[in-house]
Amino acid sequence: MDTLDRKLLARLQKNAKTPIQELAQETGASTASVQRRLRALRDSGVIQRESAILDPQKLGLGITAIVGVELERDRLDQIDAFKRKARHHPQVTHFYCIAGDADFIMIVMAKDMAGYEAFTHEFFFADKNVRKFRTSIVVATEKATPELPL
Repeated sequence: MDTLDRKLLARLQKNAKTPIQELAQETGASTASVQRRLRALRDSGVIQRESAILDPQKLGLGITAIVGVELERDRLDQIDAFKRKARHHPQVTHFYCIAGDADFIMIVMAKDMAGYEAFTHEFFFADKNVRKFRTSIVVATEKATPELPL
């Protein structure tokens, strides 16, 4: 990956719908070169996917919760089951296995506090493998971006 690839990626992170001609103009490369590079970046998995970034507030998702989760460490199959459940639950938008006070950190979206409470009952209280969880509710989002530093 060279400087031109990084310029293309930085621009695409801002707007994946940027036309090839515009990318070529901004980077000083030919449109054919830009197309080849983008195809190579997709084929190699550097560009994993392209998606729309939605406004949670406009979709009625007023609660963002950051949740630290500790599991009972008895059985690997139960830990794997929890991971699968979290990966596939639509309200869990980010899920990290961490070192530190908790085993996992999750970002959970909900319509309102009642919706988050229902999530906790379904996801944590009903799971005997969850030792404890701690929730921090986001009061204001100062920065949230999928853009990586290039």
